Amino acid sequence: MIHQYLMNGRHIVLDVYSGSIHVTDPMAYAAIGYLEKGLSREEVLQKLKVEFPENTEQDFQDCFSDIDELIESKKLFTKDNYAPLAGKLKSHSGNVIKALCLLVAHSCNLACSYCFASQGHYHGESGLMSFETGKRALDFLIENSGTRRNLEVDFFGGEPLVNFQVCKDLVAYARSIEKEKGKNFRFTLTTNGVGLTEEIMDWANEECHNVVLSLDGRKEVNDRFRVDRKGKGSYDQIVPKFQRFVEKRGDKEYYMRGTFSHFNTDFTEDIAHMADELGFKELSMEPVVLKPGEPSALTEEDLPILYEQYEKLALDLLRRKKAGDPVTFYHYMVDLDRGPCIYKRISGCGSGTEYMAVSAQGELYPCHQFVSDKEYKLGDIWNGITKEEAREEFRNTNVYTREDCGKCWAKLYCAGGCAANAYHSTGDIAGTYEYGCKLFRKRMECAIMMKVEESLMEQ
Repeated sequence: MIHQYLMNGRHIVLDVYSGSIHVTDPMAYAAIGYLEKGLSREEVLQKLKVEFPENTEQDFQDCFSDIDELIESKKLFTKDNYAPLAGKLKSHSGNVIKALCLLVAHSCNLACSYCFASQGHYHGESGLMSFETGKRALDFLIENSGTRRNLEVDFFGGEPLVNFQVCKDLVAYARSIEKEKGKNFRFTLTTNGVGLTEEIMDWANEECHNVVLSLDGRKEVNDRFRVDRKGKGSYDQIVPKFQRFVEKRGDKEYYMRGTFSHFNTDFTEDIAHMADELGFKELSMEPVVLKPGEPSALTEEDLPILYEQYEKLALDLLRRKKAGDPVTFYHYMVDLDRGPCIYKRISGCGSGTEYMAVSAQGELYPCHQFVSDKEYKLGDIWNGITKEEAREEFRNTNVYTREDCGKCWAKLYCAGGCAANAYHSTGDIAGTYEYGCKLFRKRMECAIMMKVEESLMEQ
């Protein structure tokens, strides 16, 4: 399988199963496309002679020779050798859990109308995780992590900082036992910034491997949805705190996480605002996921605008890098040489198997987007997995079991996409959230184009 597209004046050819990327001239691009469609060499040659009448017989022979060389080196028209391995790879992962998302607060000091968690309380009662529950969650992770040394723990909500003392105490507990247990805990904090203080900033910079800061961009965009319980926008309150935090963080990992909706399809303006006016250089903008028909939901009519915005962003990021002032955009961070192993490319994020969410009450769910869904309550941190059939459903789902992924050129980059988005849009974790697929494919085209340009810059 190959994928071809034109962007930024380049003729780009991706060989899906080898991962090889080729920048070709128009004639080779056309020839590869015809061969992919099943035309014979003679049929392709006749078409090329019509389309490129100025070329000589030697030019055509050289074109086919170059194509043959790529085929022989297994960089073009390679076969799919992964399909037979898909089920085996995921089943061999066993019952090892490597990461937990701790919902330390089913409560939030903001009331964002697009929040998937129903303003932080997950369609249930508000509540805070106790230290004893969190402690048991960490013990549960250690007990079920096998020989794995590095363990990931996310402090999430709601807003985790409304329960900061428990976060702080849990990290202290983890640090007190990790050497004895032969583990290394890496903590992530996701926060809306309202509760940030100097103490919390210092703690996060000392203890958190990564910090995710929620900001939607321009003041008028952010304050449309990210408001407090009285309807007041959060921008003026959180931006100075975020700037102070990032200044103190130095070279440690963080990123700004924004959400764009039908009301700001020009999201590149929000990225530019955060980079140029606020000074943030690690950025992400996620498309909102809502039921069709809701005012903020993205529409089919928005797609051409969003495609244009992604291309515009890619070119602007290249310009910034060339000027010596680079900005990182989360969705364009692809490593084409040493990217995810084939297990990750087939199996995805590991939700429901290697990764789980723990509610404030200690219940286990496949990920934070399933919390409070009784059908996907897997068990709890005291009794372990008691609904093994639900876990098996996740274990048996991979990019090759998703029917719609079969002919998709991007399947080994997204691993079938988000199970939660699939479930909420189709009612089946093995389904596909097609709108998200369309945006993902565009982002990947932009990311690959950027890698091509960066490679050419270095030559």
